[in-house]
Amino acid sequence: MTEYVSTTPGLFPLPDWAKDDLSDLKGHQKHDLISGDESGEIAAAYEEARKEVIKGQQDADLDRTVEGQLRWDDMLAHPLAVHDAVETHGIVRYYDNNNFYREPVVTDDLDFSGDVATELETASELAAGDDLQAVLPGPYSLADLATDEHYGDEAAFLDAIADFLEAEASAFPEHETLFLLEPSLVENAPEDGVDERASQAIDRVAGAVDADVVVQPYWGALEEKVYAHLLDADIDAVGFDFVANREDNLYNIQEYGTTDDISLGLADGQNTLVEDPEAIRERVDWIYDQLPVSAFETVYLTTNTETFYLPYAKFEEKLAALAEAAELAEVKAA
Repeated sequence: MTEYVSTTPGLFPLPDWAKDDLSDLKGHQKHDLISGDESGEIAAAYEEARKEVIKGQQDADLDRTVEGQLRWDDMLAHPLAVHDAVETHGIVRYYDNNNFYREPVVTDDLDFSGDVATELETASELAAGDDLQAVLPGPYSLADLATDEHYGDEAAFLDAIADFLEAEASAFPEHETLFLLEPSLVENAPEDGVDERASQAIDRVAGAVDADVVVQPYWGALEEKVYAHLLDADIDAVGFDFVANREDNLYNIQEYGTTDDISLGLADGQNTLVEDPEAIRERVDWIYDQLPVSAFETVYLTTNTETFYLPYAKFEEKLAALAEAAELAEVKAA
């Protein structure tokens, strides 16, 4: 029987009180953003906010608990932005939206950092036995968001990013699922040859953990060759953004098949309209009706993108809707 798992890609909005407190504590300039060595009142505020978002997931009965990535001022670029071998330069646009991050410029060897592993250790303690989900930028997206001034070659840089993420992931505490977020596979699709290297890089990071690995592209559908190469990686599930593009995502699955598990981005991570749980479940049924498979082993129900775009109250409602939709799907499957 198919298992329906409610979850998110992480990168949550800060609770309203934390947003206000941290704005006052950190300041409002580029140099006031997280550098990895925060302490005192700033660290305490993030700790309290992390407790709140983990409890919120528990209260919503989500099947996977993420740390929330509340410290990730630079969104997916965060693991590089706090690294000693990286300089942060000017503010640049985060894909095609109204968010911005500090450009991470790699100037030396990317050795082990442990920043994300430390966050996840704390989340593991707070989750109190709940199924934990780790979140990382995928290697292709992280390389795409960064600038190389050390390795000198695009292929070598992607390899170095993959090595870095592989080492970071291998230090994670026990977790059930790892989401690798790969929007650049859609937004800046790799060219011939690079698509295969991107898949190999993803494969290496996935191999670092003893967990189910979900690669979650979003903001559209993958080009056919990119998708076909991604299926060559040893991963458990591919994610599909059915909010931004239903037709092309369905075509890829119909034409090339997919993994035994699947991640369905069915709730809009950027829109304040809260989906009805029954409507989400009906979308699952509709997708099944279009596909040449009778069942998946696991279906992850998630927002299509990160959720830091949302007001905190709407974000909480989205969590509850996803959890209820998964329960409804389980009941129907039974």
